[in-house]
Amino acid sequence: MFKSVMVPVDGSEHAHKALEVACQLIKDSDTTLHILHIPEALAHETTLIWGIGAVTLETTSSELEKYGRELIDRTSREASALGAKHIDTTLAQGEPSRTILEQAKRLGVDAIIMGSRGLGDFSSLVVGGVSHKVSHSANCTVITVH
Repeated sequence: MFKSVMVPVDGSEHAHKALEVACQLIKDSDTTLHILHIPEALAHETTLIWGIGAVTLETTSSELEKYGRELIDRTSREASALGAKHIDTTLAQGEPSRTILEQAKRLGVDAIIMGSRGLGDFSSLVVGGVSHKVSHSANCTVITVH
């Protein structure tokens, strides 16, 4: 059905469910799974890290890269255990919705499968979250998992 799909991950339960759905959709196929993580600094010097949540860090770029790489490595191992055969990973910087859209275009993905909510703050619910922005602007299929 799809030749390639992208799953943006941020450590939230919704992103984890999106990964599971993506792996179910592509299991036993030659579809490439692109896993994308965009470390996002929050207010009060917290950083989002999968499996840990939002923690206070001295957020240097090397630390963000280290924790982001750990997240992507864990996610990649899990995707493989869930049946994904071809896995590509990307650690990117930037505003999440824009970066997801740019990476999807660059990679030529057929679908973006993402969580309906991430670990972001309450303002994203009021202003319009990342998944909402991506679903309205993507040039490919977007599947939002709750």
